[in-house]
Amino acid sequence: MRRDQALGEIAAAPALRICNLGFSSRELYHVADAATTFYMLGSMGLASSIGLGLALAQPRRVVAIDGDGSVLMNLGTLSSIGRYAGPNFTLVILDNGVHGSTGNQPTNTSHGTDLARVARACGVRNVRVVRDLRSLRQALRAAGPSVIVAQVAVGNADVPLVPLPGSRIRDRFRAALTAPPPRPAPGGRSGSTRRGRAAPPALNRAPR
Repeated sequence: MRRDQALGEIAAAPALRICNLGFSSRELYHVADAATTFYMLGSMGLASSIGLGLALAQPRRVVAIDGDGSVLMNLGTLSSIGRYAGPNFTLVILDNGVHGSTGNQPTNTSHGTDLARVARACGVRNVRVVRDLRSLRQALRAAGPSVIVAQVAVGNADVPLVPLPGSRIRDRFRAALTAPPPRPAPGGRSGSTRRGRAAPPALNRAPR
């Protein structure tokens, strides 16, 4: 399962989305941009914390999208999720075992750290590990609070930077928060703006 494919499944689920910085945001914008997505242009490791705060502040479903490297920088977020998260919050950890945006340096999930077990130890009751699109799709349908560890292949899609300034991302997301939730399209789609399929990941692989 490629990361851009996983992001396509996540974008199909009706929700507010907070997306990790780097190639995760770039690929999500390319696959399915939407005003209901807040792209992180900085603050590595904080997508999950911001998503949790957003879920606590309002009733709509929130899906935070983070990478394994980012979660490892902010492990305390899993403890906060275990204690405070409600049924409208889901964290998806895209675990490829490397820092994909900075040269595929291996993360500690390549050397024994099990983020699913850490999440369970922090009190998150609904934790799933998925390795294919069908399993990810099923996991996304479950009510929160939940943590989904999606194991994805190493590699980045050949896509450009998100062409939106931070102020534009902020303003349109704020407007989406105050607007009525969109009705799901036939087949459970959220109405995100499809921008075509992302290119296959580059062949810059690192040993796991």
